Amino acid sequence: MAEIKFEITKRIAVLSESSKGWTKELNLISWNGREPRFDIREWDPNHEKMGKGVTLSKVEMVKLKEALRSLV
Repeated sequence: MAEIKFEITKRIAVLSESSKGWTKELNLISWNGREPRFDIREWDPNHEKMGKGVTLSKVEMVKLKEALRSLV
């Protein structure tokens, strides 16, 4: 399997933290040198290991924001 390269270009928010120190975060991440996308996933304290997550384009993030706003 090919190595996945990533760069966290902007840390936006820590959403939660587990008792083992992993944090669920919203970040802008460039995957394999591509344009950064919004990303929600869990990270170890050193940001070397990650859990499964969801990656969203700017258009998808705007739609999610609108959907969440309608709930409040």
